[in-house]
Amino acid sequence: MFRLRPVNCFLRRLLHGVAVSRDQVLEQLRVCSAEDQVFDVVGRNKAKLTIDHVTWAVGMLWKFQKEKPQMLRTVELLKNHPQFLTLRVLAENKIAFMDDSMLVDMLYSFLRLNVDPHDSLVQQLISEAWLRIDRFPMASLSKFAICLSDLSLHHSPLMGHITNIVDQRLSSIDDARILTTLMLSVSSLASPRLRDALISKADQLLDTMDPSHYNNPRRVVQFLRNNKYSHRPLLEKCNEILLCNIPRLDAENISIILGLYQSLQFNNCDFRLAIKQRLTELVESSTDSFSFSKLFVALAPMASQEIRERLENTAFLLADEFSAQQALAVAEALEEIESRNLSLLNKIASVIQRNLHVYRPVEVARIIQALFLLQYQNPELFTKLRNILVDFLQRSVFPCEVTMLTRILSMLPNPRLDDSVISRVDAVQVRPSAADAEPLCGHERLQTADRLDLLLEELKYIAGEWFEEMLVEETMGTLQRMMDQINWTNVPDLALFLTRTNQLCPPLLDRIASVAIKDIEKIHHSATYATLLPFTVLNYDPPQADLLYDVCVQRIIPHISSFDPHLLVLLTYSLAVVDCFPEELVREIFSIDFLGKLDAQLETLPIALSLRTRQRLMELNRAVCLECPEFQVPWFHERYCQQLQNKKNSSVSPAQQQIHKMLGEVLGGINCARVAVLTPYFYTVDFECILDRHMQPLPYSDLSTLLISDRGKVHWGISSLENTRDDLPAGAQRVAVDFLDSKSFCKNSRHIRGETLMRKRHLEILGYRVVQVRKHQDCMWHFASFTLNHMKRLKITGVLQVPHFEWNSMELSSPDAWKEYLKKKIFTQLSS
Repeated sequence: MFRLRPVNCFLRRLLHGVAVSRDQVLEQLRVCSAEDQVFDVVGRNKAKLTIDHVTWAVGMLWKFQKEKPQMLRTVELLKNHPQFLTLRVLAENKIAFMDDSMLVDMLYSFLRLNVDPHDSLVQQLISEAWLRIDRFPMASLSKFAICLSDLSLHHSPLMGHITNIVDQRLSSIDDARILTTLMLSVSSLASPRLRDALISKADQLLDTMDPSHYNNPRRVVQFLRNNKYSHRPLLEKCNEILLCNIPRLDAENISIILGLYQSLQFNNCDFRLAIKQRLTELVESSTDSFSFSKLFVALAPMASQEIRERLENTAFLLADEFSAQQALAVAEALEEIESRNLSLLNKIASVIQRNLHVYRPVEVARIIQALFLLQYQNPELFTKLRNILVDFLQRSVFPCEVTMLTRILSMLPNPRLDDSVISRVDAVQVRPSAADAEPLCGHERLQTADRLDLLLEELKYIAGEWFEEMLVEETMGTLQRMMDQINWTNVPDLALFLTRTNQLCPPLLDRIASVAIKDIEKIHHSATYATLLPFTVLNYDPPQADLLYDVCVQRIIPHISSFDPHLLVLLTYSLAVVDCFPEELVREIFSIDFLGKLDAQLETLPIALSLRTRQRLMELNRAVCLECPEFQVPWFHERYCQQLQNKKNSSVSPAQQQIHKMLGEVLGGINCARVAVLTPYFYTVDFECILDRHMQPLPYSDLSTLLISDRGKVHWGISSLENTRDDLPAGAQRVAVDFLDSKSFCKNSRHIRGETLMRKRHLEILGYRVVQVRKHQDCMWHFASFTLNHMKRLKITGVLQVPHFEWNSMELSSPDAWKEYLKKKIFTQLSS
């Protein structure tokens, strides 16, 4: 027993030493539950504070703030507390004693607590970090990169150094959070090679991470947005993860993601339906101005009328609490939903007006555009906005900003500029890109362009008559000069540009077709729509046209279920324009399940896109009924078309009046011709007349079988082919005269567009025979045997086209010339 006494004494001394060496200050900090408790510990232990204590205290202050809602944070109060100054001084004095992780954590926390970036503490922390940066672990490097981004140092040499480190050590990163944070930080400096490597790495790590960490895919989408690179497979993977996290997303996160998707032109039906439900659930709890403004912007464009009115009423009550940026965001949302709530508009405008001094140039431009499109009337506000724009113009040194401000200024009354402002604008006319260019500088940019991908990116943002009039031909020449750079990665963008400009350029289209045929499996299935669009819209058949359509359809079919409903409708309609009706696509679209899903999606889409999709569905329904009766798809758009007819302005234009008068003189009476005749399936023919078997005009008053509406439009009765047989006397024929304006032709030629030819094709099936056909190899069409057999049972009639460039030509400059032209059209061509 006596032998154990020395051992017990030793243990007592050891335990006493451990107790003495315990860090009581750190223990006091660890049990703090609020900021004032942290400051109390700091105040009582100033002489004892080590670097560990300072790091822990600063970290806890940010932790407590982070846990509070945005509106309840008290950062400014913290910064003014005397003990906060104590922590700053101690931190600055002990920088040399910080380890690498501690150094970065300290910088991160102080920036989050709004310490001024020019403060000596922040500057010294950054300088010390730069000295150690090459040895930072990737977690610390990632956090340091966030700090530099917060300081707007995205293009700094220091961020360039981080980009180089990421490039060298990318293979060692195995944490999705670290990777995605670094991706976002270096996105503006990453080369195309590094960009692709980062995308590949992200694709790999997203599969292995915890799917509840939704910020990782959000950062990946933001990286793609920053690089203006719509990588569809990775976008879809991110979207799947985000979909699983909808119940955890708040209005702010949803609003951010929607904005990113919009920038990348990425639509996903399932995501929009899910966030609509989630946002609707958040209406009750979004009672502060910050969360409600985010909710309003995200939900209003896709909400039902009842929810929308509720949102507008709440916005009216909260409007006075909105910040400058919140008011701007709500104004843009009101423009998107085409709101006519004048009381709310006045409220938002008043908030904007009292905050005019804080808006940046681009924000002022957005305000003007939103209010202008809302047709908001407030001369005083618009005068102030104009003065602010002019002031910005006089001070701006950025060419792209000057161009933007000048364009927006043209929307306002009295857009004329003083000579001093014009001189200032002229002084900054050196343009960095075709997108920013005025015509003369645009010529220089196009002549020096040597990278197709960069030029296509610039061309996405070009619009305006000056481009179409002065630069489009040179642009086509530049694109042809770089034709060897066309590949599967840029084919969709190039195809979209050609479609948008409405320019027929066979060499470019032939190259697009050959690349698509060769590499169709590399092109994302959703991009087949963009790839095919110029061929169908511009009515151009490249070599191996049938093979092009076939490979694209085969690329689509395995992915039908993953297509957004509205996109599948637009794609299938586009194919229908060129008389291509893949049975798998048609049957999918006209299934009950698909139409139900489409209806649900259309409620979430922007108004313009929703209306366009509904119109295309009707036109596709009509095309299938007329050209593919064997599919037995019913015509279910009768009521929709009647509603459209009721909304249309029934007034007759001066040009129609002129042609109608001429037709009356040619045919022997104004009652021998009708204006705006409505056919089965709701085509409207500009003019119609009836010729008997002796080619003599018949007045409409004698045609008792025709149904003439009180609006002066001739209806053929029930919309079916069988009811078109007995409308005419024996041997008579119906003659339709269509006036084709410039929209029926490609801009750079008299080449008829695809939709105009489809209309002619359908009118033939309905009983008209096209007498005048331009001899273009790509204006030919083919009909199935059932169509030809059916046409044989109908009365022979004709469609005569009056192109605008013939009617308005120098040769037809007198009434006699017009009448002679119409006589030749009607009698000579039909009798031949």
